[in-house]
Amino acid sequence: MKKLIYLSVLVAPLLIQSCAPKVTRAVAYPAFYSDQRPLSIIVMPPINKTTNVDAKENFYITMSQTICERGYYVVSPFLAMEMFQSESAYDAELFISAPLNQFREVTGADVALFTNIIEWRKSGIGSKVLVTVEYILRSTVSNETIFQRTGVITYDTSVNTGVGGLAGAIANMAASAISTAVQSYLPVARACNEAILSDVPAGKYNPSYDMDKSVFAGPKTLKRTVKK
Repeated sequence: MKKLIYLSVLVAPLLIQSCAPKVTRAVAYPAFYSDQRPLSIIVMPPINKTTNVDAKENFYITMSQTICERGYYVVSPFLAMEMFQSESAYDAELFISAPLNQFREVTGADVALFTNIIEWRKSGIGSKVLVTVEYILRSTVSNETIFQRTGVITYDTSVNTGVGGLAGAIANMAASAISTAVQSYLPVARACNEAILSDVPAGKYNPSYDMDKSVFAGPKTLKRTVKK
């Protein structure tokens, strides 16, 4: 009886998740299909909650490309960074819940993209880079959150040397450990951006603009393993 109860506790959340109704992007992200749909985005400095001091800058420089590919004009990250630093706005924590109208007045951006880097660490034993990042898009007009999604990404850095047997297994482990240790954060950040921001409705400069209303929106939290 106890085993049945225990099994029910484990299975119930999975059943609830699998039975959760899917909604289209038009329903999940209505602001992107409204009369005042966004055309331009300013990328705010990431909020780094990890102990990796380089994660913030390395992550910041990778986001513009993904946003452009989704069909939006992105305020130049270099000019934006100069503005952030000169106006003491480098700490995006101060603005994530504050009015954003000033950024629209200065840059003309319709939306501000915030990111919370929650986890960013290398696991040498498992040959993986573990990343958890929350993405938040807020309107600079209404100050409303129009997109919010979290990515739990496992970046697999394992290496197969092609050698068989015990010697091969040891060689693979050693090569994978080295690969993980020297892994640059840039491709990891790009993989995370592509996985999460692919759910942002297509912008005006994307061929799919205004044609993805009926596409089902992805889960609020995406868990994915990406191979190097």
